[in-house]
Amino acid sequence: MTNEEIFSHVDHTLLKATAGWKDIEKLCKEAEKYGMASVCVPSSYVEKIRDRFPSLTICTVVGFPLGNCSTEAKCQEAITAISEGADEIDMVINIGALKDGNLEDVIDEIATIKGCIEDHILKVIVETCYLTEEEKIDACRCVTKAGADYIKTSTGFGTAGATLSDIELFKKYIGPNVKIKAAGGIHTREEMEAYLAAGVSRIGASGAIKALLGE
Repeated sequence: MTNEEIFSHVDHTLLKATAGWKDIEKLCKEAEKYGMASVCVPSSYVEKIRDRFPSLTICTVVGFPLGNCSTEAKCQEAITAISEGADEIDMVINIGALKDGNLEDVIDEIATIKGCIEDHILKVIVETCYLTEEEKIDACRCVTKAGADYIKTSTGFGTAGATLSDIELFKKYIGPNVKIKAAGGIHTREEMEAYLAAGVSRIGASGAIKALLGE
């Protein structure tokens, strides 16, 4: 697999609290240079990125990283981000609601946010490190029933990130219209190739350039 092929699946990510504009600008220039799928950034930078980098696909996060704010807050955050130029939204589910078995609430929240952003891509972060296998299966069914575009493994801020075993589980239980994004702890070319070979459509990573080019 060529570098170009791998880069085309990467959401080039910078979500650290300490990230300033110079860091974000560098990220955007790299994404343009290497033809990455998107930049995944805090929502406060979306409008400035859209102005400075009009050709970039911009992904931002909602309810991040804990997922336990209100649906109304998540929806407003998503609406504002789209209005300022975001193309894709990565939302965190209410993990507590899933673990409590309140699956209809989880479905309703995902569907509400998808409705708020209409045709824009919605990726749903289920934070697998906090879930049992049965809860992961429930998450797959919730994401599918709610009409989201992607299920995403992790925020990268939890106790662990993506695993290939979770990807295999997702493939078994998601619907045919749901794609998979792997994120968290993916640091090497070998790992990226393995996830893509397993059927992942997007990889969330901050170190793709170092992994592929040694830079």
